[in-house]
Amino acid sequence: MEKFIVSARKYRPASFTDVVGQASITTTLRNSIQNKHLGHAYLFSGPRGVGKTTCARIFAKTINCADISDDGEACNQCESCLSFNENRSYSIHELDAASNNSVDDIRTLTEQVRIPPQIGSYSIYIIDEVHMLSQSAFNAFLKTLEEPPQHAMFVLATTEKHKIIPTILSRCQIFDFHRIKVEDTVAYLKHIADKEGLAYEEDGLHIIAQKADGAMRDALSIFDQVVSFSGDKITYKGVIDNLNILDYEYYFRLTFSLLEGDVASAMLIFDEILAKGFDPRNFINGYAAHLRDLMVCKDPETVKLMEVGAGIREKYLAQAAQVSLPFLYAGLEICNQADIQFRASRNQRLTIELALVKLADLSEGSKKKSIAEQPEAAPPEEKTPEAAPPETKTPEAAPPEEEIVEAAPPEEKTPEAAATSEALEGGEPEPQTGNGNGASRIVRSPGISIKDSLKGVPSSLDKPAGSTQSADPAGSTPSADPSGSTPSADPSGSMDLPSGERSGFDPKAVLEAWNDFALSIQKSKPRMHSTLTSNQPEINEKGDLSIRLNSEAQRDHFLKKIKAPLAEHIRRKTGLTQLEIIAEVAESEKDEKKIYTEQDKLEFLIQKNPELGTLKSRFNLDFDD
Repeated sequence: MEKFIVSARKYRPASFTDVVGQASITTTLRNSIQNKHLGHAYLFSGPRGVGKTTCARIFAKTINCADISDDGEACNQCESCLSFNENRSYSIHELDAASNNSVDDIRTLTEQVRIPPQIGSYSIYIIDEVHMLSQSAFNAFLKTLEEPPQHAMFVLATTEKHKIIPTILSRCQIFDFHRIKVEDTVAYLKHIADKEGLAYEEDGLHIIAQKADGAMRDALSIFDQVVSFSGDKITYKGVIDNLNILDYEYYFRLTFSLLEGDVASAMLIFDEILAKGFDPRNFINGYAAHLRDLMVCKDPETVKLMEVGAGIREKYLAQAAQVSLPFLYAGLEICNQADIQFRASRNQRLTIELALVKLADLSEGSKKKSIAEQPEAAPPEEKTPEAAPPETKTPEAAPPEEEIVEAAPPEEKTPEAAATSEALEGGEPEPQTGNGNGASRIVRSPGISIKDSLKGVPSSLDKPAGSTQSADPAGSTPSADPSGSTPSADPSGSMDLPSGERSGFDPKAVLEAWNDFALSIQKSKPRMHSTLTSNQPEINEKGDLSIRLNSEAQRDHFLKKIKAPLAEHIRRKTGLTQLEIIAEVAESEKDEKKIYTEQDKLEFLIQKNPELGTLKSRFNLDFDD
């Protein structure tokens, strides 16, 4: 049986041209050889498997080559090159500092440096993992490294440059190797697969390159492992099965479920992933990377940041077109918070599942589903003065039912007075009926709303300024009620406003100013904008505006932040010099239950999303003691 040689050794680069992903470094080394501008000490640093030792060996072979080509490559035919290729060269020495890190090992090296090379011009000493030398060994090496013999040259290689003392670094030319790009790794794997006569799927090679994390040696080791598993054809399915990598398809399915607001389907996909043995934390981190890739695909200029195969890239572009950027931004934040909370959580699975619930709640599909499940709301009824809620009545507003009050004996009305009375009451005047004592039957209104005013219901506010005509149907001044107080509203329901500063009060102009202010804060304060537009103000008997808010907290915020600029805006728009805005909270809202305990929070979440309650019952979840 023919002996197998691993790809990392079989396809190890033998020239600068074969080195992958380090073009700037190989170009510098070749130019220094061609120009005969060589130093006596070099330091190659960088991650594992990126070509540090390989470049050091090629550099050493090329320096001693007797017939260097015009492009700075070794000929591989002279005695020096042949001896190096056959591992019998006495001019190139390799030392592992991890096992030879004592002072005695360095002393032996310094004595060996004095011996000139047998073949070639230089004795090259390649010291790998040089950061493993002890402090005393570094100090013993300093003098030799600074002033070696003319024929001696040192090439140091390390993965941890920060562990080398500064006095060593200052005596070397430093070359920093970087991780190899996924595209470069895939191209090299294609080259090897073609040489080996293997069929492949490019998406599968991309998975190998991503798993290698920039190290070509790791990529070649994984490549050999996958070939042993798959045989003559490297497929995407075979790669993810062999390496136990979570398929992209799970993330695509999960995203579509979340976009539809389907929490149950998202939970089942997560359960399927756990059943395959994947770690929940790796899953949430992988989904965060999936959302990041979708975000990258939203802009054609950033698509190049994707490190996936062409087939998977098309899937990402298709799904990115269906996902909004706000969903991606919020989703990344939710995944990040879930990852932070995962380690400290006592119920780690629930932490991820709650993150999925939050993600589903972000989608438009969830909002549409929530709206569809709500019962159809009855059209709002217009409020009439008689239907005003009792809790909003002010002391000046009398009950809506009819009551008998003492009034002066009716006087004969002139046609103009009768017309005025009819206009104030918005219809046919109700006939006055006496009871022998001069009492008249009067309907008293609790107040006038701006909505009614805009619909054409006239009020005493519409009277021309300076008018002295009485709004009483009988044309007389109302007398005091039995309690001794003067009524604030006349029998027609008009308001007794001050005759000076509010004589030009226009409800329509006030409402327009109110809505104009709400529109001006739509972007800066969207919640308060919604409150001002949905809760239109009403006017009480004093001519003040009254707004009903949903909670005490909202009322406090309104009084502290909104009331003053709103009143000033209305005064500026309408020309009023005095205006009072009263903020009230409905009694039913005051009694609303506050959330304090964890159980209260859970009940509140279940009320918002009943499927969370189904999840709790299905998996028999409860709070830890």
